[in-house]
Amino acid sequence: METKIAVVAIIVSDKNAVSRINELLHNFGEHIIGRLGLPYKEKNVNVISVVMDAPQEIINSMSGKLGMIDGVSSKVLTTK
Repeated sequence: METKIAVVAIIVSDKNAVSRINELLHNFGEHIIGRLGLPYKEKNVNVISVVMDAPQEIINSMSGKLGMIDGVSSKVLTTK
């Protein structure tokens, strides 16, 4: 199956969502190349960047599940 490189940008405004996000990322771990998390205390948010190499369906699945978590917004950028 063809894979794509994707960057998933996640902004967490509810700190109670962090454990659910970490569990979700762990479940997709085999497709994750790397991740970077930055707390932005002045704005009371966390910013997470996740790089994936996965089929489009897997990328969409993870993005959709992230979108269902309260206090989380995310966007995906993929290769063509």
